[in-house]
Amino acid sequence: MERLPTDRQLLIALHADEGLSRPAACALGVSLAAWRDAGPEPGLARTLGVPARQLARGRELLPHAAALAAAAEARAAEAGARIVTLADGEYPPALRDLRLPPPALQVAGELPTAPAVAIVGSRRASPYALEVADWLGRELAAAGLAVVSGFARGVDAAAHTGALTAPGGRTVAVLGCGLGIDYPRGHRDLGRRISGSGARISEFPPATRPEAWRFPVRNRLIAALARGVVVVSAAPRSGSLVTARLSLELNREVLAVPGRILDESSLGPHELLRDGAALVRHPADVLEALGLASPAGRGAAPAGGAAPPPPADPLLALLATEGPLSPDALAVALATPIEQLLTRLLELELAGRLRRLPGPLYACMG
Repeated sequence: MERLPTDRQLLIALHADEGLSRPAACALGVSLAAWRDAGPEPGLARTLGVPARQLARGRELLPHAAALAAAAEARAAEAGARIVTLADGEYPPALRDLRLPPPALQVAGELPTAPAVAIVGSRRASPYALEVADWLGRELAAAGLAVVSGFARGVDAAAHTGALTAPGGRTVAVLGCGLGIDYPRGHRDLGRRISGSGARISEFPPATRPEAWRFPVRNRLIAALARGVVVVSAAPRSGSLVTARLSLELNREVLAVPGRILDESSLGPHELLRDGAALVRHPADVLEALGLASPAGRGAAPAGGAAPPPPADPLLALLATEGPLSPDALAVALATPIEQLLTRLLELELAGRLRRLPGPLYACMG
């Protein structure tokens, strides 16, 4: 008697088969029970939302699925990855919000379980956009979020790099090609670092070349994985705006960073802001929009209305005695690198120990 494949084997076969379109593979993957053991029912393909010939192709895979799955897993291992399917507990729950989630993912590294935020933007990014993406990636990762982006040059790479510089920072790179492809060139080292502190993932087999149509497909995973997407820079009709639109369709938050009104790469974020996206001036704005920080003081107020605890470190002691000071003045007075100081200021602000004033200036709560 012929042994039927397991759900996992069949999902991997659907994922790897070149004879199936991506939409058909996804549609068949989410409805295995409706067709794998069913007879040739009239109208079934239409019910499943796939062409009849694609359903027939899926049925043709049944006797070969176990062997196809074994071969696909061997190819994934050669690329330093493993396959995670819809039937596996490790499959990201957030991707199940998609109407057509991929039947399987190629994964290099460990998928974070922390809440995630996406940071996206232009490949040809300005120094300002790169600085902002790195800053947001670093501070949001330091606050415990996993930073998701698309592994492209420019803003994506800066966001990933920023997250990796945070202590314990976690980041996820979603690729628009296979994990076995060196794309973009020069990112191999960044890819290794990401796999060591998060994961690189793709819904395409390892040898899949980058093609233009694959990147909007990739963007839907970025949108689904994150609680919200921050658009740092984007020209009109850019992929970053596609990600923002997909985020809205999934009821995720959309946030945007303002830029120079004369720069084309500012047009996308400014359109989003005009249409109601949340304004990002500081990493705390992102945390607040995602419901991870309270609006008052950007941190939780002490229970019972009690006064905040007394200063416990030199930074708070200096603010308590000298009054509001700028980050530059604090860095000089405390002989602390500005990058390290900004991280500490964000931590204290989120904890409700200090407040940020226009300028920006920082002062103790009270």
